[in-house]
Amino acid sequence: MHDKVAESTTPLAEKFAELLNDARRVKRASRQLARSSSAQRDDALARIADALEARAPEIIEANKEDLARAIELELSDAFIDRLVLNEARIAKMANAVREIIALPDPVGHVDEMWQRPNGLMVGKKRIPLGSIGIIYESRPNVTSDAAALCLKSGNGVLLKGGSDAFQTNRAIYDAMCEGLAASSLPPEASEAIGFVGTRDRDAVKYMLSLSDELDLIIPRGGKGLIRFVTEHSRIPVIAHDEGVCHVVVDGSARAAQVDEIVLNAKTQRPGVCNAAETLLLLESAVAPHLDRLLEVLVGAGVKVHLCPVSLARAEALDLPSFSYEPAGEEAWYAEYLALEIAIRVVPDLTSAIEHIETYGSDHTEAILTSDWDLGQRFVREVNSSVVVVNASTRFADGGQLGLGAEIGISTTRMHAYGPMGLRELTSTKFIVLGQGQVRDS
Repeated sequence: MHDKVAESTTPLAEKFAELLNDARRVKRASRQLARSSSAQRDDALARIADALEARAPEIIEANKEDLARAIELELSDAFIDRLVLNEARIAKMANAVREIIALPDPVGHVDEMWQRPNGLMVGKKRIPLGSIGIIYESRPNVTSDAAALCLKSGNGVLLKGGSDAFQTNRAIYDAMCEGLAASSLPPEASEAIGFVGTRDRDAVKYMLSLSDELDLIIPRGGKGLIRFVTEHSRIPVIAHDEGVCHVVVDGSARAAQVDEIVLNAKTQRPGVCNAAETLLLLESAVAPHLDRLLEVLVGAGVKVHLCPVSLARAEALDLPSFSYEPAGEEAWYAEYLALEIAIRVVPDLTSAIEHIETYGSDHTEAILTSDWDLGQRFVREVNSSVVVVNASTRFADGGQLGLGAEIGISTTRMHAYGPMGLRELTSTKFIVLGQGQVRDS
């Protein structure tokens, strides 16, 4: 008790008294939300989806303020792409909420049940995690995705978005609160969404100290954010780390398939974490694929960072000098989040896997091959959170994998690894059903 009193009078606690009250409110509401019915929670989600669409003009106006600030600060095109909202993207956000309604509710599901020799029935039943803090950067759709997934799975959520999307996130939060207030949830449960209403960077540090109010922290963002959260948090963390994703090309892969998949993985939306950042060609793929891939990528406006073998081929092809450069060691670690990719030729699959283990971030890796055994070896030996054969890395997404909107892609090997949907936002408790049994030893 003495420690709690001391903590409540620290300078940060005095500075962020409103944040503390919001966290406590979310904690209280989460307990009531866990007792609500699936129908009540679904009704709240339906009302939130309607409110997002109804308040789209206000959200877009708020987004314009953030965009103007981002342009003034000369933030990158990739960053601005993640930030921008329009009617189509807001409609997509609302539809993602409605898709969550249609998903099976994991809360209360008994995963397994077994009988002990003494007749006791023992089971594991799914329960909400509690009160979750989400700390994320510039993508405002995370605000509605995270809130909707937490509500459906019976969890309260405290949202801390990036300062560059502050006005947009607040407008989305206001719309969600309007939907909650109109829903059939009991009043004490309808406060289960909280929002950190300040741009002050110290707010994150203070939030990470609230171990009595928050049960879990999920950070989504760049390496700097993840490192800060994991170093300062007094609360368990599931990290959504950077996406240094690889595509491995084998000589047996079909040319048309290789071109289409590599272009999709790199260019379809380069500023997201499941975009490909490194292309690894096995030596068997050099003759059938390297020259063509260089021309295809450069033709699509991609800047390529090249190993000695691929650099020599680019020079022989007389590609525009501005479109390529030699790859230093840092290129293999890079998450470009832009129309840039590193290309390296490696002797064989063993070398490709060693490269992934050395430079990768445990996010998503793909192999393109017509060799069944090679593909199965890749699946068996690569232990990133998503492993893909003959398809784009862009499928590493909760919606694409059938989970509904995701709260993040965990690169932490805890109870959740990879895209986190509803089930990953629950834990289990043991239930024991007896008929009068007592322990005698």
